[in-house]
Amino acid sequence: MLLIKNGRVIDPNSKFDQVCDILIDGQKIVKIAKDIQVKDAQVIEASGKIVAPGLVDIHVHFREPGQTHKEDIHTGAKAAAAGGFTTVVMMANTNPTISTVETLKEVLESAAKEAIHIKSNASATLNFDGKTITDFENLLKAGAVGISDDGIPLENAGVVRQVFKKAKALDAVIALHEEDPNLNGILGLNETIARSHFDCGGARGVAEYSMMARDAMIAYEVGNKFHVQHLSKAESVKVVAFVQGLGAKVTAEVSPQHFSKTENLLLEKGANAKMNPPLRLEEDRLAVIEGLKSGVISIIATDHAPHHKDEKNVDDVTQAPSGMTGLETSLSLGLTYLVEPRHLTLSELLAKMTINPAKLYGFDAGYLAENGPADLVIFSQEDRTITEDFKSKASNSPFIGETLKGKIIYTICNGQIVYQDN
Repeated sequence: MLLIKNGRVIDPNSKFDQVCDILIDGQKIVKIAKDIQVKDAQVIEASGKIVAPGLVDIHVHFREPGQTHKEDIHTGAKAAAAGGFTTVVMMANTNPTISTVETLKEVLESAAKEAIHIKSNASATLNFDGKTITDFENLLKAGAVGISDDGIPLENAGVVRQVFKKAKALDAVIALHEEDPNLNGILGLNETIARSHFDCGGARGVAEYSMMARDAMIAYEVGNKFHVQHLSKAESVKVVAFVQGLGAKVTAEVSPQHFSKTENLLLEKGANAKMNPPLRLEEDRLAVIEGLKSGVISIIATDHAPHHKDEKNVDDVTQAPSGMTGLETSLSLGLTYLVEPRHLTLSELLAKMTINPAKLYGFDAGYLAENGPADLVIFSQEDRTITEDFKSKASNSPFIGETLKGKIIYTICNGQIVYQDN
């Protein structure tokens, strides 16, 4: 048995927030109360620390199969645990893509060997071709938790409608990356800084919110579950609010980088601050925060996108791949840029990183309760300076060198300690 003593226990699902103890036996929490006394239990002293549900990230790239020089499922799992995550959902843009039951089963077999819960989406179209719809029914039966062509937007509205109708019949979540390539220039660079500093056409806001509006209205007509991935524009928040007001089953996520920083970070950090969608303007950052405060944006997801250092270390930033490693800085960015300035309470932040993403996919995760899963994170709110010492294979983070709030002390999954701060 494992006994966590004297921590501030926060469960966003039940709104519980008290200093007390948690007793774990096997893979379950068996008791939450003050002053629990048990002989022979392993004791973790959590005085002055926060004890919360294990974090849930529904948007990660672990690069296996096909790109394991960037990351693999094992190193991705270690990075997740170091960031306080006990459940993650992988995207399907691997090589080969997770478009068939055979590839899905191989990925899930590898994932099952890890100490945290690793789940996977399957692709909406075969090898992301944008037109040949995959066998949703058998992919879901084989263990896919949802459907996504993340990374390659679906250009054809007719295909989107077919995908949505098929997903509705199976009660599946469709998550889409919304950036119309026909309206974009060079990806990863916001249009403003692309013009002023890189002398090129960049990623335009209209490419995001116009495609999002199209798909959100199709979802409204079809009545399916549509999840908008990593929105970044002020107009995008308004689009989601509008369709939610109509009663559409539309949810949205934002990545920590988009509520933390603006396009100016590119001038300081170069290619490590290049991502899709790009970092935007201050007015967009503030609008995203307002969306989090209002509940229009209900989920925070990292879009953990590791790349090898050599791939990012190029002279011309326009030629570097987009994406940043995010699992090991996510909670700290939330504490620093949302809780510290009092945009969100600690419980509100945790809800968007635990119970809300868990509920979207129907996971038994993201909450603390007696007889519930023994998946927890214990963290402090002290300052720490971000270094390149990541558990991920990659260190492509623009936050290296920055002092942020929050330090993971323990991550516990299935009642076992899977990460402990040294």
